[in-house]
Amino acid sequence: MRSQQRFRTGTALGLAGLLVTAAVVSAATAASAHEADRPATERARRLVDRSPDLVQPRALTVDGSLGTRRAALEVRLAQQLYTFWNTGEQRYPDAAVAPDFRDNTLPEGRPQGPAGPAFASRAFRAAVPDLTCELSDLLVTGDRITARLVFRGHFTGVFDGRRGEGRRGEGRRVEFDAIDIQHVGTSRITEDWHIEDNRTLLAQLGAATGH
Repeated sequence: MRSQQRFRTGTALGLAGLLVTAAVVSAATAASAHEADRPATERARRLVDRSPDLVQPRALTVDGSLGTRRAALEVRLAQQLYTFWNTGEQRYPDAAVAPDFRDNTLPEGRPQGPAGPAFASRAFRAAVPDLTCELSDLLVTGDRITARLVFRGHFTGVFDGRRGEGRRGEGRRVEFDAIDIQHVGTSRITEDWHIEDNRTLLAQLGAATGH
């Protein structure tokens, strides 16, 4: 039986999916003495690059039909990309993002292509110099990477003419979520779709409507 199934919508199907998943996990655990039936979490753990400079996913799910080499590539690309969002260091997207990369949900004012993430990172860090990015959930399916991210920091910089209060790490606390979908080509990320909780972010920066 394939360990990865297509997503389905609907509450009833969602509940059924949870029950099926629980049953599969229980069956895999019971048969863990057999190499072929090892829990998917064990395989996923071996795919993570443990280099100390890279962010580590807090939770990882990998399509069981993917070969080990391809799966490890996609996990590493995700680690490189989100290490960039965690540090602002340009060498990480240079390694992970293709020259012809395309942002399919390009915000107004952000340049298209690989220059877009760099532009966004600089803008975020101008307002939140100690910005960090937690890779909370990473899902690798086929040629797609889906990530749930949590950004944290303190508003001590400048945003839209507003200046944060306090020294670095002592200003107004910022914490917001984002969801990314990355499409991986032969060896790098070629396009993405993303959504951020901008309403929460703007409220924390004092820039939301009514503030």
